[in-house]
Amino acid sequence: MRIAIVTAFPEMEDTPRGGVEAVSVTLVQSLAALPALDVQVVTVRAGATAGTRQWKGATIHTLPRLGKRMLTGAMGPDRRQVQEYVLALKPDVVHAHDTFGLMVRGLPLPRVMTIHGFIHGDTLVAGAAFARVRSAAWRVIESRTWADYPHIISISPYVRERLTGIATGAIHDIDNPIGASFFDVPRRESGLAIFSAAVVSRRKNTVGLIEALARVRKAGVDASLRLAGAVAEPEYDQQVRARIGALDLEPFVVRLGAISAAQVANELSEASVFALVSREENSPLGIEEAMAAGVPVVTSNRCGMPYMVRDGVTGYLVDPENPADIAARLIALLKHPDRRAAMGAHARAVAADRFHPNHVAERTRAVYARALEPRAGSARQAP
Repeated sequence: MRIAIVTAFPEMEDTPRGGVEAVSVTLVQSLAALPALDVQVVTVRAGATAGTRQWKGATIHTLPRLGKRMLTGAMGPDRRQVQEYVLALKPDVVHAHDTFGLMVRGLPLPRVMTIHGFIHGDTLVAGAAFARVRSAAWRVIESRTWADYPHIISISPYVRERLTGIATGAIHDIDNPIGASFFDVPRRESGLAIFSAAVVSRRKNTVGLIEALARVRKAGVDASLRLAGAVAEPEYDQQVRARIGALDLEPFVVRLGAISAAQVANELSEASVFALVSREENSPLGIEEAMAAGVPVVTSNRCGMPYMVRDGVTGYLVDPENPADIAARLIALLKHPDRRAAMGAHARAVAADRFHPNHVAERTRAVYARALEPRAGSARQAP
């Protein structure tokens, strides 16, 4: 079975930029290891030179970005070149990810789409210029794209809920995969460290975590915060730095910047708690990686996050707009090592079933087999 995976794919597989690239790397490697699957990856990258290479049993086809912006390219020149290229590969099934779903929309082949996020929702939360207008435009474009696909992979029940009344194809619930190495991370806590891996942005609510740390320390808990992630919004980063200074937290906040998967694993090994208090998320990889490493999670009680963390069992759910609530749950874990150990063990067991790349690859291959059958029922009838 020849599969064309149309997705964001990094130039260097060990340093993916963002969640979609990280998922694509892990999924492609796991699928290529399965028997009787011919995995062809088609990606578009700004400034790239057209070329083909082999990686981990898969063939990677890189095309240069032709459009000046993501939307205009995905709806115009990049869509045309990707469709022509994919058709020339003659795949049995096309599997598009995220915005690449726009590029292969309407292609006369069995198609599957994985929805990683809602651009219209992210646009609104980011609060940039003309956010409401841009969000409304993206909502129309995304809705039409979802309705076009015979098969959709939903990475969270939150995604399935948002597709109600829009998707017409079969919806398959499959979590994102993470690297197998995260399931072998040894636990060796170093002090009381709160680790968070997320780009610095308004949507990720970095300031909310800083405010919570101030309350944790005021309660007499000698904890530090280690922040991994690039700066996505420089103006917002200035607010983060200002709050760190105003709250006298400079000695207790470590800015790690963008780090590799191996470095993330090392941070998780030494962390007491993983925290992510975003305002909008579908199924963040950071939570999956923390759970696989046996680290209890404190995360937001909205969007897709409550479907990942069971409150009081594998971590705690908090109001992202309430620093006192975040701090209270962090303190509840930081002060009780036995509780951290128990929740971490539960988290690791859950992660092994839901997020291990071998399991995700097998479930994804089953969707490809379904896509080759006569079209299944509507989204309401799908399992």
